[in-house]
Parts: sequence; structure tokens; C-alpha cells
Amino acid sequence: MFGPRDTRVRGWLLLDSYLPTFFLTGAYLLCIWLGNKFMKNRPPFSLRPHLIVYNLGITLLSFYMLIELILATWEGGYNLQCQNLHSAGEADIRVAKVLWWYYFSKVIEFMDTIFFVLRKKTSQITFLHVYHHATMFNIWWCVLNWIPCGQSFFGPTLNSFIHVLMYSYYGLSVIPSMRKYLWWKKYLTQAQLIQFLLTIVHTLSAAVKPCGFPFGCLMFQSSYMATLVILFINFYIKTYRKAPSRTAVKETPATTEIKNGFHKDYFAAANGLQNNKKAQ
Repeated sequence: MFGPRDTRVRGWLLLDSYLPTFFLTGAYLLCIWLGNKFMKNRPPFSLRPHLIVYNLGITLLSFYMLIELILATWEGGYNLQCQNLHSAGEADIRVAKVLWWYYFSKVIEFMDTIFFVLRKKTSQITFLHVYHHATMFNIWWCVLNWIPCGQSFFGPTLNSFIHVLMYSYYGLSVIPSMRKYLWWKKYLTQAQLIQFLLTIVHTLSAAVKPCGFPFGCLMFQSSYMATLVILFINFYIKTYRKAPSRTAVKETPATTEIKNGFHKDYFAAANGLQNNKKAQ
């Protein structure tokens, strides 16, 4: 379906064999299962200093990837509508190196769920959350091995920008004195949905007007993104379109499910670091 691997990434960390990616993903899923059992009869950890450092680190890494991808694609004269894998020379290698960091960041982001487990936020470990984290790491192993530059640049560029905003918010929300300044979190849901849709449009544009980028890879990327859109729209409808019944309005406290326009599933899907104000 994809053809031969790209020789330019041969020898790069974790890429030559799929086994490390497979076993790290298995370890991630095992940690969720065993971690919940371990924490069942234990009090939750606060982890406030760890969350601040973690979120700051992901924010800085995302900012680096965003700036480097913009500079590299500008240097290579990338075509926004469709960009092949070999025409930009050294700029393609520069893009591939940034996308390796993007791939590696996905294993770092497994810690989103581990923090959930240690803080006993089990309600946040939804199917969407685990599916997103587990599959992204594996999908990007494939991307780096077959299509490590060219048209692949667009999604990570958008996602790095979104992650700068999101992880900044999550880091600041851990600090009680900063929460009153976080008025902008209601816009994160809209930005996330726009990101998904723009990525699909950009991917399909290369199929409509080809430039030599592998067609099978375009279909694979589009299909995977479609699953995320479906799951995200399900969350969006559940949050914003379903009017609660009168009974539900009377019986459900205002702060249990939706806070400032966000349903708890959004944070479970996007990051795993929503904070319960009362708990802290």
C-alpha cells in the first residue's frame, strides 16, 4: 500500500523496527490497567509541581516544533496545496527531523493518562482519550518511515499551535491564583474541531490535484482523521446540542459535567489534565 520505506530516516531512534513502538504502546495500556488497580484503595496524588513542569515542557516543545516547521517549509518553498517528498532537498530533511520530535512527543504525552491514573481521575480515561493517545504514536511511526516530509507537515504544524495553547492552559490551571485569568478556554474546543477539519481538507486536496505524494498514504491519513472527527463530534453534540431535561437540570449540580463551556470528555480526549477545583 505504501511502497518502500524512506531511506533518509534509516537509523533514526525508534524507527528501524516497529517493535519498540508496539511494546511502548502495550506498556502504556498495561500501566492504565495496573495503575487503576494499584490506586483503587489509595488516596489520589496531588502532583501539582509535576504537572506544572510537565505542561511547561510540552508547551515549549510544541512551540519549538511550530516555529521550526514554519521556517523549514518556508525555506523549502513548500506548496500548501500539495507538496511531494523529494523536491525541497535539505529542507525536506529539516522537516523530517522536526516530525521525528513530533512522533517522539506522542510517547511523552502518554503521561497525560498516567497523571489521570495517579490522581484517580478515572472518569476522564475515556475511549476517545486512550484511542487518541495510543493510535497517534503508532500512526506517526508509519508516517516517519514512509512519508516523513512533504504533505505530512501540515497536521503537525496546526497541532503544535493548538498544543501551545492547550498545555499552557493546563499548566496555568494547576495554579489556583491563575485560574481567574483563564477566560479563553471556551475557545479551545472550537480550535480543536477546526484543526481536524482543516487537516482533512489539506490531505484530500493532494488527492484532487496530485503532486506525486503517495495516494494510499493520503487515504490512510484521511480515514484516520475521520475517526477522530466522528468521535469529537459525538462529544460536541453531547456537550452543546443535547438540551438537558428538566429533571436532569434539577438533579445535576452545575459544576459536575460542564464548566465554562467545557464537558469533561473534552479534557479527557485532548490532554488528560483537567483539574477539579475542589480537590485542589
